[in-house]
Parts: sequence; C-alpha cells; structure tokens
Amino acid sequence: MDLVNYDIEAKGYIDAPIDPSLDLIQEIKRLKEEKNAVILAHYYQEAEIQDIADYIGDSLGLSQEAAKTDADVIVFAGVHFMAETAKILSPSKKVLLPDAKAGCSLSDSCPPHLFAKFKEQYPDHLVITYVNCTAELKALSDIVCTSSNAVEIVESLPKDQKIIFGPDRNLGAYVKKKTGRDLVLWNGACMVHEIFSQDKIDRLRAEHPDAKFIAHPECEDHILASADYVGSTSGMLKFTINDPATTYIVATESGIIHQMQKASPGKTFIPAPPNNACACNDCPHMKLNTLEKLYNCLKYESPEITLDDSVIARAQRPIERMLEISAQLGL
Repeated sequence: MDLVNYDIEAKGYIDAPIDPSLDLIQEIKRLKEEKNAVILAHYYQEAEIQDIADYIGDSLGLSQEAAKTDADVIVFAGVHFMAETAKILSPSKKVLLPDAKAGCSLSDSCPPHLFAKFKEQYPDHLVITYVNCTAELKALSDIVCTSSNAVEIVESLPKDQKIIFGPDRNLGAYVKKKTGRDLVLWNGACMVHEIFSQDKIDRLRAEHPDAKFIAHPECEDHILASADYVGSTSGMLKFTINDPATTYIVATESGIIHQMQKASPGKTFIPAPPNNACACNDCPHMKLNTLEKLYNCLKYESPEITLDDSVIARAQRPIERMLEISAQLGL
C-alpha cells in the first residue's frame, strides 16, 4: 500500500477509511497478536484507549515498560516526546505514534538550540531535565528526572553542585522549594497545568468541605501551596487509592480520573476548575490520539518514530544516570 496517498506528513496520521462495521477493539487485539505488538497508553489518553492498552502509566514508566517488553512493535498512545523516550530505551524496536502531531506545550517551550545557548551561560552547572522534553534536549542533559523523583535526584547531589533545571519552571520551583537548592530554571510550562483558577478551587472546596485537593507539581506555586497532596500522576492515583477520604478535587489533566474511578469506584473525583469558562482540563495534544488512528497506525505501522543513532546514544546516558540514582535510593 502506498502510504503517501494518505498524506501522513501533512495530517500527522494515517487517514485510511475504516469499514464502519468493524469491531475496532477486536481488530486492534487481532492486529496486536498478528504483529507481536504492545500498546502503551498514558494516563491522559481517552478512556477507550486506556482500556485497550497493555500498560497504562506516566511517561517514564511507560518507556521502561517498553524496554522490558518482548514485543517487536510498540504503539505509544501518548505524545511525541514519550514515543521518542521509548525509542531511546528500545532502539531496536519499531515505535509507532497514532498521530505524529501529538506534541506537547511544555516540550515545545524549550527549543534545543535555545537551551544549548542558555546552557553555555552556566558552564559549571550540571543540567537536569524533566523527562517531558525532546530527545535532543535529553541529549544536552546530564541527568533526566520525572515528577516523582525530581526532588530525590536533586537531593542526591552534593549541596554545592550548581544545577540548571528545565524545561518546566513550575516543577523546578517546586523542587527548589523542597530541597532549598538554588536552581537556575528554564522558563517553560505545561499549558494544562497553568489554567487552574485559585478562586474557583476555593469556592469548590467550600462546597465540598470534606474533599481533599490534590495537584501535580507542574501546577503554579500558589495552586500547590493550597494542596493537601502534591505528586506525579501515578503518585496522585496511589494517594487516592490509599487515602481514606471519599472526595477529591484533582488539579491535573482530566484523563487520570478514569483510572482513579476504576481503582476507587466508591469515591468522587472532581476536576479542578480552569480560570477560563471556555477552557477544560484536557490536553489537546494528548487527545489527538483516537481509537481509529490507533487502529490504522497498527495496521499500516505508521507513523513511525525514528531518531539518529548519535541522538539516541547521547540521550540514553542521562536517562541511565537517573535510573542508577533511583536504584541507589530505592525509588
């Protein structure tokens, strides 16, 4: 089949027609078995994609799962930098992304060529980058971190070690506050985690006085300051499972609520309100992936994530450094 006919470069995905009588779920399961493929889905994907995935998790957890799998093909239902991370950790495997235009506002806020110039201003600083960034940015880094281990990674370093932290200024400010370290922060952010309204959250908490307010550290400092719990997506999920409260106001992308409800069906989860009445807590990039795109992606094995070997080699090192530190700390 000539995939050029489907204009992948312009649209970002295979838009081949699909027989409306097909049971997409069953067809995807059949294709997975036929191609020895695995589907990895981020917590922020649509519920129907989460439910068909072989593994659901946060960005690095998914890539670690990709590295462990015996599958020949990895379909990464997430955004571009996540699929790149899977390719970095599994260079011999074919990594697919249902929609190649599923980007990331945080990743886009830190162009590697500008970060390289920024880095040159601080030659004696070690560079720690949040995993939510491009392969090229990882290749410019000394250590990669996640939202769940960033504090511990920084604290594991000598107190006099000078550090650049990027690309997320909010996560960096949170780490700076928790560790007391004087980090140099790149001025990047996630569009979803900067839309929450403190006034609306306060009103919502007044309406639900028994509710606990939980937030992701990519949120702004004034939002985090009022939270009962701050943690990564996986951390927030675990907290709601183990915590005795029955109602939670959740300040992160709304996709995680599907897993929270599945894990704790007797509890109530309320998305934290955005500051704009027309806005919502959905990531428009994450939600570019659909069941139809996933089916065509698996059927035609495109779009595929490719990276230069040199980029893979340089980007592997800071990820491996993080994994080594995490193992030493028992994280």
